[in-house]
Amino acid sequence: MLSQYITNRKHSLFDDDYKKFTDDFGKKINLAKILVIGGAGSIGKSVVLELLHLDPKCLHVVDISENELVELVRYIRSSSRYTVNEFKTFCLDYGGSEFSALLEAEDRYDYIFNLAALKHVRSERDPFTLMRMIKVNVLNTLRSVQMAKQVGAVNYFCVSTDKASNPVNMMGASKKIMEMFLIKESLEQHITMARFANVAFSNGSLLHGFLRRLDDSQPLSAPVDVKRYFLTPEESGQLCLMAGLTGENMDIYFPKLNESTDQRTFADIAIKILEKRGFEPYQCSSEQEARALVTELIPIGKWPCYFFKSDTTGEKPFEEFYTASELISLEKFKSIGVIKGSCDVDDAKLEFFLKTIRGMIEKNNWTLSQLVELFKATIPNFYHLDTGKNLDQKM
Repeated sequence: MLSQYITNRKHSLFDDDYKKFTDDFGKKINLAKILVIGGAGSIGKSVVLELLHLDPKCLHVVDISENELVELVRYIRSSSRYTVNEFKTFCLDYGGSEFSALLEAEDRYDYIFNLAALKHVRSERDPFTLMRMIKVNVLNTLRSVQMAKQVGAVNYFCVSTDKASNPVNMMGASKKIMEMFLIKESLEQHITMARFANVAFSNGSLLHGFLRRLDDSQPLSAPVDVKRYFLTPEESGQLCLMAGLTGENMDIYFPKLNESTDQRTFADIAIKILEKRGFEPYQCSSEQEARALVTELIPIGKWPCYFFKSDTTGEKPFEEFYTASELISLEKFKSIGVIKGSCDVDDAKLEFFLKTIRGMIEKNNWTLSQLVELFKATIPNFYHLDTGKNLDQKM
């Protein structure tokens, strides 16, 4: 697999820990009714496939993308994984009335896995897309966890991000605010989360974009100074299940990865992919030059690349999974660390956030600067620098 080639791991990072709990997983899942929200996305699909290995009594998948749900069904029914007693998909917005009606009709779900998210830093480029991000990452999550209580869920799992740790962009900050609301809700509902590294070649990711550019004979473009951790798709599903089925209330799981050996720049990965495809990278001085040299270079085994220093809003040069103020446990697992949840949240700030956002939505009027200032008022020490440039201005 190309993702294993990128991570330099022949086997899943979590294999040893995962195998220890497989029997326990089976006991929990075999008689369980499970709902996966955002189950047709990259991480969601990985979770669904891991769950199918465990033969659940009932597995329902909700996603807003009709095409991806169709492909998920085709993939599963065409493979040996199709062994579940009841498997259904629903093309729904989990913030809509149809989703509420589904939960009322089904009456109970034992485990709920929420993988729905707007995950791109570029989504903060305008106030309209940013409000959509807030709805998906915060408001819909809050609404769905409150419904989880009503249907008697044993656990509600929600995916977070490494970018929620000392956030510098609105995407990471939206997930941090989501975590804060879930901490509050954990007083009445068992909740677990995971802070993720990048999932290699996930839909819409830069690595996925590299493959699309290669298929379309287009230049590769990547920052040389942005380092990221990566998980394979299989590892992403395993991490979610580990957190969803073994975590204590308000545990946040994260992968144990080495800062010096596991972080890679996007430019280095682009070069590795090209070399595996048999091409020599040719570094250009601009996007214009890279586009102009496509027809000249590719036939002779060279690929035009534009590598640059990052200067766009919200880009963090490195990744971290936790802060110095968080309580960390590293003893339970070989490959997974655990952030132990705390109920220390400022209820007044959260109520002010909700009231303000709902007021903006009701009036149908808000600005980017208003949203940024609201985030700063909600998250202590949130540092957000607007450089005036965004990722849509890059290839």
